[in-house]
Amino acid sequence: MFKKLATIMVITAMFITAACGNGGSASGGNGGSSEEKTVKLRLGHITGESDAWHIGAMKFAELVKEKSGGTVEVDVFASSTLGNDRDLIEGMQLGSVDFALVAGVLSNFHEPYSILEVPYLFRDQDHLEKVLYGEVGDKLKADLLEDASIRGLEFWVRGPRQLTTNKKVETVDDLKGVKIRVPEIPASIEAWSAMGASPMPMAFGEVYSSLQTGVINSQENPLAFISSNKMQEVQDYLVMTNHVYGYVQLAMSDITYKKLSESQRKAVEEAAKEATQFENALVAEQEEELMKSLQEQGMEVIEVDTAAFAEKVKPVLEKFAARYGQELYDSIIATK
Repeated sequence: MFKKLATIMVITAMFITAACGNGGSASGGNGGSSEEKTVKLRLGHITGESDAWHIGAMKFAELVKEKSGGTVEVDVFASSTLGNDRDLIEGMQLGSVDFALVAGVLSNFHEPYSILEVPYLFRDQDHLEKVLYGEVGDKLKADLLEDASIRGLEFWVRGPRQLTTNKKVETVDDLKGVKIRVPEIPASIEAWSAMGASPMPMAFGEVYSSLQTGVINSQENPLAFISSNKMQEVQDYLVMTNHVYGYVQLAMSDITYKKLSESQRKAVEEAAKEATQFENALVAEQEEELMKSLQEQGMEVIEVDTAAFAEKVKPVLEKFAARYGQELYDSIIATK
C-alpha cells in the first residue's frame, strides 16, 4: 500500500503541474467569479444507461453545471467505458478519473468496507439507511479519504441483491454445484462458499458472456442491475434471497477536488446531496415494476426461507467483524 501511495503521489504532482500549465482551475476560492475557467470532468460507472445509477449520475452532472454557473461540466461514461470498478478507483487515485459510482470493491482500498458486503448483515432497507447516513457512514468516508485519497461524497442506496441461476434453487442446500459470479470482494467470496456455492470472482463486464458460455451458471445483483444488463436473457430463475441491502458510493478523486475553487467544491457537494435524494427515490419506485418486467420476460421467481441462508453466513460475519473492526460491526448491529 505504501509503495502504491508513493507512486500515486509522484503521478499526482505531474497531473497538478500539467493542469496548471493548461490553465485548469486550481483551488483558490475565488467565489465563482467570472474569471473561473470551465473545468470538464469525467464520471464513470459499470452499468447500462437505463440503470438508476446512470440516471442519477446524469442528474448529478446537470446539478453540478447549474450550481457552478457552468464552470464545472461532468461527462458521464456508462457500461465500464472508463474501466471496471478497480480501474475506476485506481483512476481516481491517479486523477485520471474524476468521479465514479463504486461499491464493494472499495474494500480492496479501505478494508473495513468489507463488512458492508457480508450477506445478511442488515435487517432491512431502513437499517441500511440509518447506518449509511449516520456516524458509521461518516467514519467510513473519512477513513477512505485518509487511506486511499478518495473522497466519498454520498452513499446511494440500491435495491436488495437477489440471486439469479440456471439451476432451480429452493433451499440453501440447492446451492451445491452452483458456479456463481461474485465481485472481487473477499466477504462475498467467503459468504457464498459458506452457503455451499462455488464463487468465481470476475469483473462485471464479463458476466453476461460467461453465463452464455456456461463458465458460470449464476450471479447476484439488485433487480435494476439484473434488468438493465439483460441477465433475464441468459438466466432462468430469480431467487429472492435479499442477501445484501446494498449501496453505491458517489466518490471523487481528492486530486480533482483540490484543483477546484471553493465555490466549485460547494457546487459539487450540494449537487451530490440533491442527486442522492433523486436516485434513492427512483430506486424505491422501480423495484415493483422491475419484478413484474422480469417475470413477463420469462424468469421464474422463487421465494426462499432467507433465515436458513443467513444461518450459514453467521461464521463469516463474525470472522470479518474480528478482522476489520469489531467496534464497527457492533455499531452497525446496535443501530436502531
